[in-house]
Amino acid sequence: MSASPVLLVRALLLALLVAVAAPVFAQVSDPTPLQFRDDAEEARFHRLTAELRCVMCQNQSLADSNAQIAHDLRREVLDLMRQGKDDAQVKQFLVDRYGEFVLYKPDVAPGTYILWFGPLLLLLAGGVWVGRIVARRAKQPAPTTDDTDQEW
Repeated sequence: MSASPVLLVRALLLALLVAVAAPVFAQVSDPTPLQFRDDAEEARFHRLTAELRCVMCQNQSLADSNAQIAHDLRREVLDLMRQGKDDAQVKQFLVDRYGEFVLYKPDVAPGTYILWFGPLLLLLAGGVWVGRIVARRAKQPAPTTDDTDQEW
């Protein structure tokens, strides 16, 4: 005896529903949330993690990322803060480990000149280019037209 088409469709829909819903349970969660000693430590932590980039997500801050490495780095940042390190030392530790990419605002150094001054140079080059076009057109005489040649 064969299964009815209705049962077959229901079974396929159930399988599809399970397949679509399965990734919901695959999210990374932090089993133990961070505990702060006081409000000042929490404010400093949030300010510092907002200035650092997640090394996996690339365009998310360490504070906003849900990647497992971001959870680990947030714990590392809090541990470094509790060891008495200031913000610059925490940032330097992460830069030594992951490179300048981890900073949202890298220092102005020879390696980052193009990052800091590149947009300004492009803007100036565009202004010079437009200025030359305008000057060249200003030197050309305006075309004269004879009223008898115009057609309406």
